[in-house]
Amino acid sequence: MMKIIAISNEKGGVAKTTSTLSLGAALTEMNQKILLIDLDAQANLTLALGFEPGESEMTSSHVLLDNAPLLDARRTTDMELLDLVPSNSRIESSEQFLPVRNNYTTILRNAILNSDAMEYDYILLDCPPALGAITRNALTAADLLIIPTQAEYFSAYALRNMMTLIRKIREEDNPALAYRILVTMLDRRNRTHRNIHEQLRSTFGEGVFQCVIEIDTKLRESPIAGLPITRYKPSARGSTQYRVLAQELVEYAKETENRQTA
Repeated sequence: MMKIIAISNEKGGVAKTTSTLSLGAALTEMNQKILLIDLDAQANLTLALGFEPGESEMTSSHVLLDNAPLLDARRTTDMELLDLVPSNSRIESSEQFLPVRNNYTTILRNAILNSDAMEYDYILLDCPPALGAITRNALTAADLLIIPTQAEYFSAYALRNMMTLIRKIREEDNPALAYRILVTMLDRRNRTHRNIHEQLRSTFGEGVFQCVIEIDTKLRESPIAGLPITRYKPSARGSTQYRVLAQELVEYAKETENRQTA
C-alpha cells in the first residue's frame, strides 16, 4: 500500500531536504519504489539530484496551479527506483493564488490519487520552511508527517506551531494525519543537545523516532555531488543512520497497515 510522507518544519536549516533525499535513497536500497516531490521554491531537492530548476518544462507548480497531471512532471533520476517531481521559484506564487480556490488544501491529494502513482511504495513531499498553502496541501495529502528537528532551543520551540497546524489539519482536512519527530544534526558531545533531545523524548514519547541523525560533514558534501549520502559515501555514519530510519519507517508503515486491516 502506497504511503505518502510529508517532511516539514517551519524552522529552516534542520536538514529537511537532506532527510527527504537520504531517506528516499535508503528506501530504494530496500527495493521500495520512491517518488520525491519538491514543493520548495528554493528547489534544493531538485538541485541535490543534479537538475537545474529552470530547465524543467513541468514542475510541482504546474500540478498545484495548473491542475497538470502529477506524473507529467515526473523526472527519472540516475538512481534506480527513485523518481522526482522537480520544483522552481514559480511555486512560490501558490501561496497567493491557492487560497482563493475552493477546497484548495486538497489539490495535491487529488493530484496524487487521480494519477498512476500507486506504482510507488512511498511518496515523499519536501515542504517549504513555512506553514502556508503549500504545506497545508502536503499535510492534507500525507499519511505521516516527519518533522526534522535540531536539538536546539529555537528548533524545538518551533514545534509549537507545527503541533497547532497538525491539530488544524486533523480537524479540517485529514483526521488520520500522524506525525513523528526526527532529531537531526545531533552533537552528542554537546550537553544542550543531549538535554533537549531527552526533553523531546519525555514530551512526545513515541512521537519521536528512535533513530537520530548525528552531525556528519559528508551529509553537507553529498548535495554538491548531486547524490544522496547513501550513494556518495555508503559507509558514512549518515548513510547508516538514514538506513536505520528507513527500516524504522517501513516497520511503522507495516504496523499501521496491520491495525487498519485488523
